[in-house]
Amino acid sequence: MVDVRLPNTGLLIGGEWRAASDGGTFEVQNPATGETVCSVASATSADARAAMDAAAGAQDAWARTRPRDRAEILRRAFDLVAAHTEELALLMTTEMGKPLAEARGEVAYGNEFLRWFSEETVRNYGRYYDAPEGHLRMLVRRKPVGPCLLITPWNFPLAMATRKVGPALAAGCTTIVKPARLTPLTTLRFAELCVAAGVPAGVINVVPTAQAAHVSDPLLADPRLRKVSFTGSTDVGRRLLAQCSTNVLRTSMELGGNAPLLVFDDADLDKAAAGAALAKMRNMGEACTSANRILVHESVVDAFAEKLAGRLRALTVGNGADPGVTCGPLIDGAARDKVADLVDDAVARGARVVVGGKAVPGPGFFYEPTLLLGVPREARCFSEEIFGPVAPLFTFRDEDEAVALANDTEYGLASYVFTADLSRALRIGDRLEYGMVGINVGVISNAAAPFGGVKQSGLGREGGAEGIGEYTATQYIGVENPWE
Repeated sequence: MVDVRLPNTGLLIGGEWRAASDGGTFEVQNPATGETVCSVASATSADARAAMDAAAGAQDAWARTRPRDRAEILRRAFDLVAAHTEELALLMTTEMGKPLAEARGEVAYGNEFLRWFSEETVRNYGRYYDAPEGHLRMLVRRKPVGPCLLITPWNFPLAMATRKVGPALAAGCTTIVKPARLTPLTTLRFAELCVAAGVPAGVINVVPTAQAAHVSDPLLADPRLRKVSFTGSTDVGRRLLAQCSTNVLRTSMELGGNAPLLVFDDADLDKAAAGAALAKMRNMGEACTSANRILVHESVVDAFAEKLAGRLRALTVGNGADPGVTCGPLIDGAARDKVADLVDDAVARGARVVVGGKAVPGPGFFYEPTLLLGVPREARCFSEEIFGPVAPLFTFRDEDEAVALANDTEYGLASYVFTADLSRALRIGDRLEYGMVGINVGVISNAAAPFGGVKQSGLGREGGAEGIGEYTATQYIGVENPWE
């Protein structure tokens, strides 16, 4: 175990660390203890404008930087993050609560975006071809879209930063990163490592704040901003989209989820229970890809529930920094209270608590890993994102009902299917209205895959070959045919 190393807690603007223009700060708490970890500079509107000045000032030079040089900087950042895995993991556990083993996993996962996009930097392809009429040679290229505002959530403070910063820098864009108020420290430390890797001044600017509108409003109104990437709630995403319309900004929106996990009667129930436990309990259920509704064929629901219950009972709740803990706290008291309300609502409507079902006394914001059986479809947890360690089981009779239940939501991010029949798996996958489908697996996120949803779950994709395209604009150049 290493001691917590706190990063610079100021604002990073134009390559310099500075206090907020008005000297304001806000506190970061450890959700496992309720104790204050430290105070962080709280950016003002003036600071946001200064960050925009820095990003705009650095844009031309960074866009002209050779792709290989940008790639090497990202690769050095990857190496530095890997070398500081333990430090980053403990910092993440301290400000966010996830167990150390999961925090290490996030460092490894998040770091892959730096490696992946370091490789994609030199593969930003265009094309050159003749016009059908023969009078033109047509050159199509992808250019960096320009300065980007990257707004990251609290639940994956490193991975959401690398997933946005990696492709932006690879494409040749400068960035202003606004980390979540609840978990700014991991992002600030990541920024320090980026600077150490050779990212030029102004290419990465970090402006944590206690008042998000103080940063976002002046930036979204600034005509020099070209792109917004946001991960967070659908409600906030809608408001940002409305603001982005004024300047017709490029947007990537990774919003809420209500993931179904379908278990058919022919599924390997041990594999399905293991996958459901991963899909549900990763990050204490505080993930947009979390299995929010577990839909089980009525003929196997009791057997499946028994197997999943055994896995939930085996989890150890506590401070994520302590050895052996496998389920940490929720992010704050409001999050814990919401989970408790959803469980109480389901029970009041007839659900039966098989495992857990109540909050754990403080300090800290803990809730027991919980399994609910016989949950009616009228329960709020069918339509509302739980964002906690609660697994509600619903039943279905056949494929048509399973698909109808799965698609009965405004969201469309992640989904999961467990069946031994490959034809059924592909058939169901075709019918599911989701941007991502996992077949007989409970974790599908990967830097090499396009992450994103449909419907109210957002716009655009992060990761994969598609990821860098989100930060580029297509330009067509018509050239006189020299033979005409």
